[in-house]
Amino acid sequence: MCRWLAYTGDPIYLDTLITQPDHSLVQQSLNSKLNYNNAGQLLSTNGDGFGIGWYDHRPEPGVFKDDIPAWHDKNLANLCHHIRAHTFMAHVRATTTGDIQRTNCHPFSYKNWLFQHNGQISHFPRLRRELQLSIAPELFPAIHGNTDSETFFLLALTYGLMENPKRALQRMVEEVLKILEREDKDGVLNLSFAISDGLKLYTLRFSHNEAPMTQFYSTDPSCMEEFENDEIPPIPNGCTVVVSEPLDHTDSKWQKIENNCFTTIKQNQVTTETFL
Repeated sequence: MCRWLAYTGDPIYLDTLITQPDHSLVQQSLNSKLNYNNAGQLLSTNGDGFGIGWYDHRPEPGVFKDDIPAWHDKNLANLCHHIRAHTFMAHVRATTTGDIQRTNCHPFSYKNWLFQHNGQISHFPRLRRELQLSIAPELFPAIHGNTDSETFFLLALTYGLMENPKRALQRMVEEVLKILEREDKDGVLNLSFAISDGLKLYTLRFSHNEAPMTQFYSTDPSCMEEFENDEIPPIPNGCTVVVSEPLDHTDSKWQKIENNCFTTIKQNQVTTETFL
């Protein structure tokens, strides 16, 4: 399992969320508080790699990722301190599928799209071939790693992510469930996605046969006021922060996104719909 965050709004420096808060994403890579596996065990360490993706003045996102722990990489802290972006996402990895290598770290990118995932699918090594045969031939060369997450992203692109994100994800999930249930009717599919084209941010929270991964959002600039670190600059009005777990603690300033929900976000306009 993993932890992630995503931001959209007026430009801010990435370290405002990724490294500086008391329970920042980098702190969560060492001490997650809400990351439980299906046996109910807390997975507090997410040290199998990290990544950041951001949009500034160009349509294609910048991406930086590596397969070492986020807390151990000074380049990450330095870049986050100097990069300012209107939309960005970040991810720390605890692998259940795929090797510990840079090509398996999130976020994944294709043209102007970014994608990151927390969750799992049962029996992926056995299902991988059949799932990937459904990827469009022109997208197949974009597979660089061996994770279920990258496969889900390319399947969504195959089914029209760039034209209709919700419908593409519905088609992807329907296809994945069909293949999974042929293998194991009790098999698990757990999806917590963040996706962006640089103009809007989309999230999905969906689970099948397992408790869903946690997902919260805040449009309240004062959500940062609970932090003990006085050096953190204020979050601007008109923004939205989405997280796997809050950057301070769960309170009224962080709204839980319910299971089986697809969410569309532009600045602080949040629209949540039933997914399936």
